[in-house]
Formats: sequence, C-alpha cells, structure tokens
Amino acid sequence: MKKYLLITAILFFLLGCILVYQSITYNDKKLHVVICDVGQGDAIFIRTPSGSDILIDGGPDGSVLACLGKHMPFWDRTLEIMILTHPHADHLTGLIDVSKSYSVLSFGTEKIVNPTSSYKELIKQLEQGHTKQRFLLQGDKFTIKDGVSLRTLWPTHEWVDQNSVGGGNADENGLSIIQMLSYGNFEALFTGDAQASDIEKIESMLSAIDFLKVPHHGSKTGLSAEILGILNPKIAAISVGKNNKYGHPTAFILDLLKSKNIKILRTDEIEDIEIISDGKSFSAKN
Repeated sequence: MKKYLLITAILFFLLGCILVYQSITYNDKKLHVVICDVGQGDAIFIRTPSGSDILIDGGPDGSVLACLGKHMPFWDRTLEIMILTHPHADHLTGLIDVSKSYSVLSFGTEKIVNPTSSYKELIKQLEQGHTKQRFLLQGDKFTIKDGVSLRTLWPTHEWVDQNSVGGGNADENGLSIIQMLSYGNFEALFTGDAQASDIEKIESMLSAIDFLKVPHHGSKTGLSAEILGILNPKIAAISVGKNNKYGHPTAFILDLLKSKNIKILRTDEIEDIEIISDGKSFSAKN
C-alpha cells in the first residue's frame, strides 16, 4: 500500500512540476507569433499576452497539430480565432484536424464559392462545434482585450464582387486574405498566397513593419521592389517545404530580400519560426 501511495505522490509531484513549468513558459505576458513548419503550406499560430490563441491557415495535413502542441499548454484546447486565408489544400486541410481536436470559437475566411470536399468537411466540423463563422473583408478587425489587434486589409467587398464569375471565383489567390497584426509598436503582415499585384492595391494602407510573412511561399510574383520598399521589414519568414517541386522560394525573391538587408528565416531550414514581442521590441527564436 505504501508503495502505491509513494508512486501516486511522485506522479502528482511530477504533474505539478509540469503545470508550473508550462504556466511559466506559456504565460510570459508577451506576444508569440509562430510560423509553423508544415512543409509546403502555411500555418501561423499566435498566442497573445493574455493567452488567447489564434490560428491562420492549417497547412496541408495534420502536422499543424504538432506545432500547436509545442506552443500551447496541454490543458488549453480552445482557439479563440481561426482564419483560412483561401481554400487551397496547402492552407486548408490541416484545419480539419484542428477543428476535430480543438474547440474553435470564431472562424473567418474569404467570401468565395468553394465546392471541394475538404472545404465542405471543414465547414461541417465547425458547424458541429457551433463555431461562429464570418466572411472577412477590408476593414474587419479582431481586437483582443490585451491590446492585440488583427485587421483585414484585403480583399474589398467590391473586388470580391468584380471577380466572381458564374457563382464562382476566378482567382482564389487574388482574393487571399491579407492581415495586419498590431501590438504596441510591433506590427506584422500576414499575406497568405497574395500576389504583388494584390498588395499594390492596398499600398496606401501600408507602411514600415517589423515582420513579414512572405507571400505564396516565396513565389516570384509575390513581392515587388516597390512593395518591399514600403514595408521594409526587419525579418521576413518563408513557409516552404524542403525540395518542393515548385522551386520555392525563388532566387528572385531571395535576392530581393537580401538587397534590402532583410533577415530571412525559412521553415525548410530551421523548422518552426517564433517571433516574441512585448509591444516595444521583438526577437526571433528558432
């Protein structure tokens, strides 16, 4: 009997140590932005200073769950916000696994017609979980009580209407949601698979930022010298799979970033990329 009591006491002690460690690790009152290593795809996890959890895209498979497991305390099974920038498989598929494993309070995506089975499965899972759903358009904003805001810059309602053809959409990448994250003096731009021509349409809304998630995995058409000159980020992160068949990131984009002396971080080289900010300064952890 004493043996079992001792084993039980040790287990409770170890559990207590884990709880204390995770509480200290995940509740440091800072903003954490993680570009998850999900191979050839996108998944961005954000944990706010007050502990709210945001996921932008889910990658091509269930590997996003490993990322969430590393950057969230094990007892936290709720995502306050989940966003799908556009419904291509390398951004969408992992969200199905996430919606089965976590409670999602709010979901936002672009306003398009999408008949694919994966998209239908995602919406089914969200409906079963009673998740609030909305289409995101320019001007929409999520504001967290700790001062973190996530503002949608693109697309506009007019652009969605103009690019709808026969009940469908001609260019899902062109309608990809672009969002600005702000916390104090720190600003980060998340671009999905947007193209330079799309970003140029919101040029008047842009200014210098701290962190850029490079559009479309480093595709040649994702950035221009003009746009990069306006944004002038200190760090640019590229979410990309090793030895991918698309040749991402392209030499053009890498050379463009280097010409501006921008620090480049890539998931195919260092796996998860984590940016931490107190609202005054920021640092990269990998």
